[in-house]
Amino acid sequence: MIWLLSILPIILLLLGLLLAFLVGYLLLLTLVAWRQAGRLQSSSGGAGSRFMILVPAHNEERLLPDLLRNLAQMTYPQELYAVHVVADNCTDQTAVIGRQYGAVVHERFNTAQPGKGYALQWLLQELWASGEPHDAVVILDADTVVSPNFLQAMSARLAQGERVIQAYYAVRDPGRSWSVGLRYAALAVLHYLRPLGRTTLGGSAGLKGNGMVFAADVMRQNEWSASITEDIEFHMTLILNGERVTFAPEAVIQAEMPETLAGAATQNVRWERGRMQMLRLYVPQLLRAAGRQLRQREYGRAYLFFDAAMEHLIPPFSVLAALSGLYLAAAVVSVVLASLLLPEGTAVTLAWTNFWLAIGLIVGQAVYLLSGLRLVHAPRSVYLALVNIPVFVTWKVWHYGRVLFGLDSHDWVRTARNDEA
Repeated sequence: MIWLLSILPIILLLLGLLLAFLVGYLLLLTLVAWRQAGRLQSSSGGAGSRFMILVPAHNEERLLPDLLRNLAQMTYPQELYAVHVVADNCTDQTAVIGRQYGAVVHERFNTAQPGKGYALQWLLQELWASGEPHDAVVILDADTVVSPNFLQAMSARLAQGERVIQAYYAVRDPGRSWSVGLRYAALAVLHYLRPLGRTTLGGSAGLKGNGMVFAADVMRQNEWSASITEDIEFHMTLILNGERVTFAPEAVIQAEMPETLAGAATQNVRWERGRMQMLRLYVPQLLRAAGRQLRQREYGRAYLFFDAAMEHLIPPFSVLAALSGLYLAAAVVSVVLASLLLPEGTAVTLAWTNFWLAIGLIVGQAVYLLSGLRLVHAPRSVYLALVNIPVFVTWKVWHYGRVLFGLDSHDWVRTARNDEA
């Protein structure tokens, strides 16, 4: 028993140092994002780029009209953009409604290859064959609305030489439920704070699956992925091929999220299963690439690859918070037992070191989360939703564990909409 109490603080310290490395990196991005936020300026420039806006839609008759009305009201010349909806394996009125609202609708029926990735690649091939002139491609989900300046901001950035751009992808109507409010909070750090910090340091913002803009030749040179996390895989392809995604915080898109945790389950499982696949596939490649760039003294490129690997290695915020909570609980037990059963010495000192390190980890994550909310000017309802964090963390860890041990379905399942049973 005594020998176990002597080595337990050492084991815990190793875990604590690993967590401290991950949280420390998030705090670095937080500091950089705060500094950069004070220097942000709206992109300016004339409207010159021609856009093809692609909207993959599977049974989206309820939400698609909101997006199409929204796109018609943008502060950008309508002759410089065309909206193309791919009605993918639809059994409702998506195609009819798309045409009623002025979109060019392409109907696709291929039940052997369902899903957004296949639909987008099929639509791109159709459009390239048609020869429609364009300078850039925009990808938007059907449950989305965009800020009026969206295309204006993207045109200005394309004119400055940016080739792949990610908008700030936020949550629509976060006050609908505490679950939606917590999703808003999660995306404030994942889709705003971190991309802002990463790109300021020379990293890549990442692709979030929605609100993405690509120079036309980028899409022609790189085939869109059909995996369950097609945006992450396409981002990895771009980085390894020498491209970098920039971040446009002034261009905002908002998408609907399920109002309940049960409604978000399939989406969560899909994301986490895809993340784990990408981690296994790409982290070794990225770390090797970072090592090669370091040996060649290309420090900027080395950071680009290292940061991309870190984005895979850092677990979801809920999982990181749960691990920190367990570490704190174990540290408390270690302190009590070591103080009672061991003489003053190294083991007791290490036990107390673990305790204070655990406190620091939890405070650090609170600073990270609250900073993200402050940077995006989160509404009061989101702060009130934070009291439900323990419930959300428990739910998230449960599903994360099921994915980790292969207990959830491996089939693609469409995320349930809020009006569906």
